[in-house]
Amino acid sequence: MTDARKPVFDAIRTARRFQSFTPDEVAAIDKLLDALGIPREDAPGNGLAKAVESIKRWEGCRLTAYPDPGSGGVPWTIGFGSTRDEQGRAIVPGTTWTQERAEARLAAEVAEFAKGVDKLIGAAPTTPGQRAALVSLAYNIGLGALKESTLLRLHKEGDYAGAEGQFQRWVKAAGKTMQGLVNRRAAEAAIYGGRA
Repeated sequence: MTDARKPVFDAIRTARRFQSFTPDEVAAIDKLLDALGIPREDAPGNGLAKAVESIKRWEGCRLTAYPDPGSGGVPWTIGFGSTRDEQGRAIVPGTTWTQERAEARLAAEVAEFAKGVDKLIGAAPTTPGQRAALVSLAYNIGLGALKESTLLRLHKEGDYAGAEGQFQRWVKAAGKTMQGLVNRRAAEAAIYGGRA
């Protein structure tokens, strides 16, 4: 299902000369659209399909374990960036998965990260695109890092433009700026801002 609400938000944003929405405005628009029966994105997932799409795009899928290139080889990774299997065991050299197992593990991990993001967001008004971008980011940097981030604080304060600008702060691995992360963060910021 596509996001039937995005064109409405885009039209209002354009009419307002691209002024950011306040949390109360997002909540009011969502309430009106709920009353009109316009479904939220990917209901009942509410943005998770877009998060999965983003993660798949940037993580890629490898069915044989490989050392994490961004952290000097540890931890070992498989599938779409999984570092643990379904039982919580660390991925080790020589591990192989089927495509189906990688897809199932990704779905389970995204659901876990979404719950964590939802807990961190709390009652702060959040569009499906914002949620998708935050889940994609958390999948890559971890919920602990997101919890302590200025990005999350600004989002909860309703400073969506400020929060969007914070995505580019998360572009380093092992102390070095990585072009792949620069590109990924730009794409996540576009999702967050409703442009993708």
